[in-house]
Amino acid sequence: MGCRYNFIIGRIDMKNILSYWDAIATKIKETEHILLLSDYDGTLTPIVEKPELANLSSQVKEYLRRLAGNSCMTLGIVSGRTLRDLRERIGVDNITYVGNHGLEIEGPDFSFVNPVAREAEPFLHSLSEELSQALVMIKGARVDNKGLTLSLHYRLVDEVQLGEVDRIFHRIVAPSLISDKIRITPSKKAYDIRPAVDWGKGRAIEFIVQRLNKKLAKGNKLLVIFLGDDVTDYDGFYVVNQNKGISIFVGEESAEPEVSYFLRSPNEVYQFLSMLGGVVELNK
Repeated sequence: MGCRYNFIIGRIDMKNILSYWDAIATKIKETEHILLLSDYDGTLTPIVEKPELANLSSQVKEYLRRLAGNSCMTLGIVSGRTLRDLRERIGVDNITYVGNHGLEIEGPDFSFVNPVAREAEPFLHSLSEELSQALVMIKGARVDNKGLTLSLHYRLVDEVQLGEVDRIFHRIVAPSLISDKIRITPSKKAYDIRPAVDWGKGRAIEFIVQRLNKKLAKGNKLLVIFLGDDVTDYDGFYVVNQNKGISIFVGEESAEPEVSYFLRSPNEVYQFLSMLGGVVELNK
C-alpha cells in the first residue's frame, strides 16, 4: 500500500508552527529559494461532503498568486485530484500541479506521467465499472475514476451500510491485490486505489526537488516546505524531513505522522500563507 519507503510512522511531539514563527522566519530568510508544496483537500480547503464542493476561496487564490509571483519561491499543489481538476479549481499560473497522488506532474516548463500508471488505465477503468455496479444500490457510495487512480468515497453512506460497503469493496479488489496489480490507501472516508508502482507524493516531491536543484545556481540553499493532512501525505513528509525541510501536518496535535510542526485547520493554513508571504516579500 503506497510507496515502499523504509520509515516508521509514530507519534512525536509536534509544535504549532505559528507559535514558533520567529524561528521559522529566520530560517526562511537564510535560504536562497523556497519550494512550497501543499495538499488541496483538508489543507487549502476544509473537507466537505462531496469533493466537487471543495472550492478555493478568492482570498486563498490571491495568497497563492502572490507567492507564485515571487522569484525566490517555487509553488506547487500536490493532490489526489487530477491535474485538470486542480488547474480549474486553482487557476494560478506559474505553479507546479501534482495530480493523482504524484503520478502526473505539470510545471511551467515540463510535464510528466508515470508510464506504469498510464499503462494501467484500461485495467483501472474496468475495476471502476465493476465497483460502481456492485455498489449501485448503496446510497452515497461513489467511485471516482481519475484515470490513473480510483477513489471510493463513502462519507455520505448511512452508518448501518458501511460494513456492506467495506465487504463489497474488499471482495472486488482482493484478486487485484493478490496479483499485485493495485495498492490501496485508506483516506478520510474513502479508499484510494492506485496501480502497483513505487511512486507517490514522496517520489513526486523528490522529482521536483531534483529538477529545481539543477535550475538553481550552484550552492544556493533550497528550503522545502510541505503541508498535508492525510495518510497519503506521509511519504511526502518523510522526503521533506530527509531534505531537512519543514513538514507541516494539518490537523490536531494528537495525529500520527512524523512531522515537527502542525496547523489545526485550513484557517490556520491561510494565516501561515499570509505570514510566509510577508517574509518572502521582504526577501525579494
